[in-house]
Amino acid sequence: MPEDDLEQRKRYNVLFLCTGNSARSIMAECLLERMGSLGFRAFSAGSFPARAVNPHALEILERRNHRTDHLRSKDWNEFAKPGAPVMDFVFTLCDQAEGEVCPVWPGQPIRAHWGFSDPAAVEGRAAVVRAAFSDTYREIATRIEIFTSLPFESLDHLALERKLDAIGASRMSVASPG
Repeated sequence: MPEDDLEQRKRYNVLFLCTGNSARSIMAECLLERMGSLGFRAFSAGSFPARAVNPHALEILERRNHRTDHLRSKDWNEFAKPGAPVMDFVFTLCDQAEGEVCPVWPGQPIRAHWGFSDPAAVEGRAAVVRAAFSDTYREIATRIEIFTSLPFESLDHLALERKLDAIGASRMSVASPG
């Protein structure tokens, strides 16, 4: 694609929400940054942001060569203020965030819920915790891959909402490497 076409192509702003913005939403932000590099700008936030990004989330992202130096847990109100990027899509990734009253997002983005189990809630041996984060990473990656391959230009608003809901309703089966 010629460079002029790339510059004129629409870039979609996508916000991933979780309560703490320390693991799932952070991983989704990094995955979309990589997988949707030219067509999307990824952001993440939380309703009650943690003090820091979960170290297990950082570990898996770094092992998979994601940039992590810019990551921090952010309050979702940052994205509802004047001057914030206008979101095209807002995804809740945890059931708690889905049920919370969100700020009013400028631009009336399309919203969908893509629930994932919380890998930060897994306790036990380090290998068990790492496996939970790895499984969640792969599940998020699968949904983002489907999302970024949608024919956005040919879908109206309602059809796009239905597709996003279907992606969120699907249960990704992820086999651990063996």
